[in-house]
Amino acid sequence: MRRVLALVAAAVVAAGSTAVTVPARADTGSTTTYESIPGDGGTVLKAFVVRPTGRGNGPFPLLVMPSSWSLLDVEYVGAGVKLAKESGYVVVSYTSRGFWDSGGKIEVAGGPDTRDASKVIDWAVRNAHADENRVGMAGLSYGAGISLLTAAKDRRVRAVAAMSGWADLAASLYPNQTVSEQTAAGLLAIGNITGRPGEDMLKLQNAYLIDDIASALPLAGPRGVGSYLAQINANHPAVLIGNAWDDGIFPPSQITDFYGRFTGPKHLMLQPGDHGSADGLGVVGLPNDVWAATTRWFDHYLNGTANGIDGENPVELKAANGGGWQGFPDWAGISSGTGRFYLAKGSLAARAATGWSGRIDAGWPTVADSGVVEVTGVAQQAGIPWKIKVAEVDRRFGGVWTAAPYARTTVVSGAPRLHTTITPSAATTSVFAYLYDVTPGGEGSLITHKPYTLRGATPGKARTIDFRLEPIRWTVPAGHHLALVVDTTDIRYRSMSKPGATVTFGSPAADPSWLTIPTG
Repeated sequence: MRRVLALVAAAVVAAGSTAVTVPARADTGSTTTYESIPGDGGTVLKAFVVRPTGRGNGPFPLLVMPSSWSLLDVEYVGAGVKLAKESGYVVVSYTSRGFWDSGGKIEVAGGPDTRDASKVIDWAVRNAHADENRVGMAGLSYGAGISLLTAAKDRRVRAVAAMSGWADLAASLYPNQTVSEQTAAGLLAIGNITGRPGEDMLKLQNAYLIDDIASALPLAGPRGVGSYLAQINANHPAVLIGNAWDDGIFPPSQITDFYGRFTGPKHLMLQPGDHGSADGLGVVGLPNDVWAATTRWFDHYLNGTANGIDGENPVELKAANGGGWQGFPDWAGISSGTGRFYLAKGSLAARAATGWSGRIDAGWPTVADSGVVEVTGVAQQAGIPWKIKVAEVDRRFGGVWTAAPYARTTVVSGAPRLHTTITPSAATTSVFAYLYDVTPGGEGSLITHKPYTLRGATPGKARTIDFRLEPIRWTVPAGHHLALVVDTTDIRYRSMSKPGATVTFGSPAADPSWLTIPTG
């Protein structure tokens, strides 16, 4: 919350007062005015409109920027002033409906939100000398989702920069039928404080409170960009996506899935950090790699600038534990091979090991966990990984499997996948899988993780579970080894495991348990 308020304060300083002119050179600059724009159904949207000066009468390329969840129209003014001065854009940074100074109620990126964006485009064409044929949208988090959804529904949107956003809300907030507790609670709380909940938000809130998420899932589909894949592919906008490996609100797996299926011009940037931490400084116009790429993206696809970005590697990654940007021709190309480990009794073996079983008591924590949203990822970005002593994992409450040390430096690159058999003693059970990079001294740094919840299982009946952990790029030094930990509680999620229940792991002869590690 403090990071969000700091961003807003910095943006306010950048914005100054209304009708301010800030020249970049002797003959170019910008003006910033505070406007009321009629949105869908006449709902008033409050906005800061940045217009270029010293470039004639236009029409000028247009960038529309919806605010993030709970933030104000001032959010993007710093970036907008820079874009107007340097590249001649009209920039409209507006408060999304239901929040702060805009009218209406919070629609959670529903139909009224995308229609609002289209109305903003209409207004800018009529009132700000904007060019209807050169329209882009950009946003952080909530603004990113609304931007992508609008590009699927409004053909005028020719380019998008979506940062820390989502393509699949259910996969983000309910991964493998597990409630992302910290995220959901935080978003709902700040939404109630800074805005006016609409009917659908109240339904989502009630479903969260009574743990009836299944009833709310129909609301998630229409708000996921993946639901409009055919439309956005047909519209063919140019889409740049920026995200962080440890984004605790919108994890990278759902974004990379969308990226792989989108067929238009595209660029993906993933780096260390948490939600908004990798691209937040660019919001207020400060130097930032994602925003620098965003400027070049819009310059090329809206202004026709031959800057070469369309010929560069479309996938750029920074390893989560350090290093510079590396380029790849596509998402599949980040992995050059796959190693398979088989789960044996306490170890990750090179060959299938079957016939063993191991039972843990459910509902009790271990030292293994995924950390705190907006803390763990930010620490990782600063070079401070989330660490445990693997030997301190209580084997009564968590299963541990360790591999032999790597003989040479190995890069985990992609999404590890766990396939195993578990027998729960209860109908509903959550398990949490963690992959660690372990030093010779036994200190484990969290590489990646994923929750999985069984609902409606038959107690005492074996079930095969097969799921991907979150994708990652992580350099494992020579002499370090991997460790897999699986337990039944995690501070980030709502665990459905109850004390008194048990989970038994196994590896049947007909279906051995295994863990695959993509490398690159």
